[in-house]
Amino acid sequence: MSKPKSYPTDLSDKEWQVLEPLLSKLRRGRPRKYSQRQMLNALLYLLRTGCAWRMLPHDLPPWQAVYAYFRKLEREGVWIRLNDSLREMERVRPGREAEPSPLAADSHSVKTTEKGGCTVLTVTKKSKAANVRSLSIA
Repeated sequence: MSKPKSYPTDLSDKEWQVLEPLLSKLRRGRPRKYSQRQMLNALLYLLRTGCAWRMLPHDLPPWQAVYAYFRKLEREGVWIRLNDSLREMERVRPGREAEPSPLAADSHSVKTTEKGGCTVLTVTKKSKAANVRSLSIA
């Protein structure tokens, strides 16, 4: 029997080897009817094509199952943890620190309003991103 035709969005074996250990902790409840790889392939297809849930091709798992899987991962915070883990892996691979360093800003990288004014730079711990606001002082 031949292997079913794949979509360009399907995970390669190498990509799946990276993702599988990060998703293996989700195993609980009744046995799965569809593998996690099939579900992720369906989600990647949906994301890339922008099609509606109900318009997933028939050779992918049913849209209800894919949607339920997506919501389960969202509720359990898996997407955030997955993103954090992949970001850390990508930073460590070339020899950088796993976590980004604090923001350094100088007068050339932070623009103010045309009138001038002081620049307020705030770093929020939750998003680890900087928010820049210009305040005009009259």
